[in-house]
Amino acid sequence: MKNIFVILISFLITSVVYAQPNVIYTDEDLQIFNRYISYISSSTQLQELDELLEKTAFFFLDKPYTPHTLEIENEESVVVNLREFDCTTYIETVVALTQTVRSQDHSFDNFIKNLKTLRYREGVLNGYSSRLHYFTDWLYDNEKSGVLENLTTLLGGIREDKQLNFMSTHREAYSQLKLNDSNLSEIIDIEKEINDRGCISYIPKSKIADIDSRIPHMSIIAFTTSINGLDVTHTGFAYQKDGGLIFIHASSAKNKVIIDSLSLSEYCNLQKSCTGIIVAKLL
Repeated sequence: MKNIFVILISFLITSVVYAQPNVIYTDEDLQIFNRYISYISSSTQLQELDELLEKTAFFFLDKPYTPHTLEIENEESVVVNLREFDCTTYIETVVALTQTVRSQDHSFDNFIKNLKTLRYREGVLNGYSSRLHYFTDWLYDNEKSGVLENLTTLLGGIREDKQLNFMSTHREAYSQLKLNDSNLSEIIDIEKEINDRGCISYIPKSKIADIDSRIPHMSIIAFTTSINGLDVTHTGFAYQKDGGLIFIHASSAKNKVIIDSLSLSEYCNLQKSCTGIIVAKLL
């Protein structure tokens, strides 16, 4: 009986959810962060950004793939989850941790600040619609703030005049839109703002093999789609290895973070709805 009691108390302690103003995380997330800082501390002398990105990405290999971790019932908050990822939260987490290590402030609070800056329009949390839901909007906002450079056009990308409206036309698929007309109205306004910017550029999947050697190691890859109203269905990091280009991602097929065995070109060609890729280099 005593052992059962100890196990129960231990479970409760590690499962506590902490909520700072507009921030949610668990004690386990904080422990993982501290382990990451210890792990990466021997690499801070590395001068190249891609080396730190790679080591950070590797730290989370085999972590579970879990969708919808940012969808909470209460008001929009910065959800910190280092235990499990979808493809976008994996990108955000790796980039935010790398930014934290490269700065003079290696604190958990600084990591949260970096994560919020990446995830929300102009770094400001102001409700559900302030989150950068469409990945091309995420790229646009973070390029504008100097975090990255979109290389797609330089690599021979083509332009597509595609209207984004998937969220507003599929509100039943989003818990925060299903019954909330105010959120829906704000998302419609955001979609109009994105569409007013003009075309989306992408490298057709038939051309990836021709330019794969020019795609920077550990650049962000976004997979464009033929699905109506949607820009991107998946994301990952480019991984140049032994003269070939594969990628690191939180895989829904494998249910974990992996270095994919397929080349980037092979992967795209196997995805029927994939039209190509967007490439962005971290600065």
